[in-house]
Parts: sequence; C-alpha cells; structure tokens
Amino acid sequence: MARWKALPAGLDPAVVEFVAELRRLKDASGLSLRDLATGTGYSSSSWERYLGGRLLPPREAVESMATMVAADTARLLARYDRASDAWRRDHLGDAGAGEEPLREHADAFVSSGELGEGGGEGGYDGAAVAGKETGSRARRLLRQLATVGLSAAAGAVIAVLVMEPGHSASATAKPGTTVAAAKPVTYTCHFVRKAGLWYAGNSATRTDHLQVDMWGPEVAELQCLLQHAGESPGGVDGNFGPLTEAAVISAQKAFHLDVDGQVGPRTWAALRR
Repeated sequence: MARWKALPAGLDPAVVEFVAELRRLKDASGLSLRDLATGTGYSSSSWERYLGGRLLPPREAVESMATMVAADTARLLARYDRASDAWRRDHLGDAGAGEEPLREHADAFVSSGELGEGGGEGGYDGAAVAGKETGSRARRLLRQLATVGLSAAAGAVIAVLVMEPGHSASATAKPGTTVAAAKPVTYTCHFVRKAGLWYAGNSATRTDHLQVDMWGPEVAELQCLLQHAGESPGGVDGNFGPLTEAAVISAQKAFHLDVDGQVGPRTWAALRR
C-alpha cells in the first residue's frame, strides 16, 4: 500500500475528505497511477495532482474511477460536489495571478509520508520530491515577483507617457500635470471567424504553449475559446489556474486529443475550428 504525502495546508475540510476518500479507494483497489490513466483517459501526472490535493479532478474522471473500483458512485459524487463548491469558492475568491502558490504540507486527516509506487509513474520519492517541490515553489515565486515588477514598470511608463490632452507622448511632465492612472487589464471575448477559424480578439496565436501558472492575453484567448467550445474555465481573467486546466482536459478528451492539461498547436487547432 502506498504511503501518502500529507496534503497542502489550508485545504477546505470538504476537499480533504474527498481526496482522502480517493486515496482510500485507490489503495483498496490496488490500482496504479498508470492503471487510472488507462481506465479514465486522464494522464498519470494529472492523477498525481488529484491525489496530492493540488488540483480537483473533473467530474468525468471521478465517475470513471468510481466505475473502475466498483465504488458507490452516488456517495462519491456527493462528496465531490461538496469539494468542488469549496474549491471554486477558495480559488475564485483569490485576488492574485492564477493558481495560488504551493504551501507547506500538513494535514490531520491524512498520515504524513511519501507517495511512492516504484518511482516509475510520477510517484513521490523522498529527497528527490523535496527538491522538486522546493524548485517549484522558487519558480512560482520568481514568476510572481516578475509579474509585480513588470506591472509596476508598466504603470510608471504609462504614468509618464499619458498626460493632459494636447501634450506630446515624448514631452516631459511638468509640475502639477494631471497624470492618468494605469487601469487593471480586463479581457473580453469578441468572436470573429476568419479563414474558417474562430478568434476571440485577445491573441491570434495558434502555436504558443500554455500551461498552469501562465498568464496574459494568450491565456484569455484560450479561456474565450474554451467557453465557445462549451467548456467553462471559470471566467476570462488571463490566468491559467486549476479551473482553466480542468476545462482544457475536458476539451482535449472531447476532441480525442492527448490529455495532459496543456495547450499546444493541436489543442489550439481544435478550439479554433
């Protein structure tokens, strides 16, 4: 039986209860991550995140797992619904860029330890995992600092360039000049069809690689196209968080693409058609 790594601190009790039940069902069934991936259509790395409490699985993944392990589907989905409500409330309520940073692991519901299944399926393995997670936290922090720095720099440039009507953009601001304040970026979806492809007005990319924790107009374009395809990313804010990833996974499954939760040329092509 696998020894599970403690869940991230701060998870809602409903999410903790649900993930703990998924872990119990997996242990009781003897299934590996690869078995779950084969039986549900969701990758091993996705199941590693679901079982690690770092991402809530799509409803279809839960239903497929319940079928595989002969669990009480109605009971499991009732727990899933409570966890989903809590997850959406916590994550959509955050005022930050995308998915919240990975926090220290500690939880009273699940025994601490390591998740290990031979190391061949993305399972956790001691010091290697600690190094990986430390590196992940560092990269996320650097991205956040870069975002803050770029936003501050952009605000300063706009404040200097945008002045009273009639002043040249290259002119130097004089004492007492009223300066326009930079506004937060907002994204909307304005769909147009060009050469047989759909565009939402935020980006014309068809090849940019997108994944969790990325942000910008390309992500907003992705979110608009997901909505257009009937897969809700939880809103159009330009931040690639867990709800956007879940929508990408659902779309990839619907389009019969490789399911990895990341966006490349094939996923762009399917969403723009």
